[in-house]
Amino acid sequence: MRYGLVSRLLHWGMALLFLWQFAGMAVRLTVGRSPVTAFMVGSHVSVGSLLFVLVLARGAWSLLNLRRRPRHAAGLAGQAARLGHLALYGLMLAVPALALLRHYGSGRAFAPFGLPLLPGGRERIDALMAPADLAHGLLAWMLLAAVAGHVVMVLVHHRVWRDGTWARMGGGAASLPAAGTEAGRR
Repeated sequence: MRYGLVSRLLHWGMALLFLWQFAGMAVRLTVGRSPVTAFMVGSHVSVGSLLFVLVLARGAWSLLNLRRRPRHAAGLAGQAARLGHLALYGLMLAVPALALLRHYGSGRAFAPFGLPLLPGGRERIDALMAPADLAHGLLAWMLLAAVAGHVVMVLVHHRVWRDGTWARMGGGAASLPAAGTEAGRR
């Protein structure tokens, strides 16, 4: 069974936005201050806000379509997949929620993509900022590790177990050649 179009669009759209977020932070850490860093990191709050909205939409969509979604395998592998997906969703919710909490606590205006959602000039609330100051970055890097694990497991499913998992969310069974085929050896 394959995921529907909305699920696939949300999955791959979010994947591209996460790639942008992590690439921006990697550029910041490796290059330091530069025009490229300013451009990429300058969009971090807006893109993070969009990701938060999309993860909420994706979670709601998943719950609405629970009966039509492909099931996890039985046994230990299925349980590990279930826990891995729960970790991904938990981190995808926690990381931007902490950032929003920090931003609210800062008293600064909040205007993702230039859309004014919260006026500035409020009093700073350090107790709201502290959790994000402690955990936002660490949890974000944990999210990156979980995403990397997710990608590795997709490749294991496809290349080792050959169970059709890639075709559920990917571009179809033919879009990533199976190991052992002539196209897969290239």
